[in-house]
Amino acid sequence: MTQTQGSTAAAGPGAWEDGKPTALLVLADGTVLEGFGLGATGHAVGEVCFNTAMTGYEEILTDPSYAGQIITFTFPHIGNVGTNEEDIETVNLAATPGARGAVLHSAITQPSNYRATRHLDEWLKRRGVIGLAGIDTRALTALIRQNGMPNAVIAHEPSGRFDLDTLEREARDWPGLIGMDLVPTVTTAQRFTWDETPWRFGEGFGRRSGAAEFHVVAVDYGIKRNILRQLAGHACKVTVVPARSSADDILALKPDGVFLSNGPGDPAATGQYAVPVIRTLIDKLPVFGICLGHQMLGIAVGGRTMKMHQGHHGANHPVKDLLTGKVEITSMNHGFAVDRATLPANAVETHVSLFDGSNCGLRLTDRPVFSVQYHPEASPGPRDSHYLFGRFVAAMREFRDK
Repeated sequence: MTQTQGSTAAAGPGAWEDGKPTALLVLADGTVLEGFGLGATGHAVGEVCFNTAMTGYEEILTDPSYAGQIITFTFPHIGNVGTNEEDIETVNLAATPGARGAVLHSAITQPSNYRATRHLDEWLKRRGVIGLAGIDTRALTALIRQNGMPNAVIAHEPSGRFDLDTLEREARDWPGLIGMDLVPTVTTAQRFTWDETPWRFGEGFGRRSGAAEFHVVAVDYGIKRNILRQLAGHACKVTVVPARSSADDILALKPDGVFLSNGPGDPAATGQYAVPVIRTLIDKLPVFGICLGHQMLGIAVGGRTMKMHQGHHGANHPVKDLLTGKVEITSMNHGFAVDRATLPANAVETHVSLFDGSNCGLRLTDRPVFSVQYHPEASPGPRDSHYLFGRFVAAMREFRDK
């Protein structure tokens, strides 16, 4: 990367033909970061965040929660294990693929993994995701930590010809994620069932067999495949419904419990239509929510959400379970958080981030309802939090047997 006027990053690896950069990251404040392009050509606007995970870039790039965002990977060797057809987390393949762009430190190497079927560069092209390499990602991460997540345009043009004024104007004029409902770009268009179970070494993914003990309706605000696998792996029949499904339509399916999924954008914006539905559901059935589902549950019980300075994105976030006293290492991806000070007396905080003390979970004292801010299904990330799916099953069993 080379510096241009307003740039705060130092030179890094990578080269481009004829001394011209073939890709740019243009921040709304005029900072221009130059590198070489990968993946799709063109340009895309979004909010720049950084992700600290050392593995699982394919799962990260296909997580629908990243819609509207450009991901800076702090780990330098992205692409070294290639890509495959199994590690995609997007359920709705016709929808927005997830992240709008990827910013890397080093050029993508040839894949070295027995599961690899495609080079990451080709994979990015096929999914329409713009990549930019040769960037000092440490400096960009430091900038985000200091100033917050900026709006920016990522652009890839093999000729090296860019209209900087237009790109900067687009970055500056983009309204940002506050007030933005992105769920319609990622949710399913119709109801479907799911029976695939978690992956096992030497076996791959399985299928739920035998009679299901419980029927779970999962509301798709941008749900990940491994969430559905975890539910199916806990002997649940799973029915996935669109984000705008009414409470009557959900209850007509006669579920034993309802799952509120992760997703992108501002929870207060999506909550305009989702929160009234959630308020009805939590009066009727056990409910479990994660990420966006957690945030909108917080709103549904009377709390508020707030935009975070730099967000939490990575697979190494320590969280304390206040119910057990245990600390778990978690996978996170969120730029909004529930403001614990606004929660009512019957909404008890259950989990807290040990990085910054922000709220990471809640439960209702008078109903079988709980949620967490992080991703217990991981993919990528540690499996410390898989127990929460068992906790949901236990809640449904206790509710049924009352």
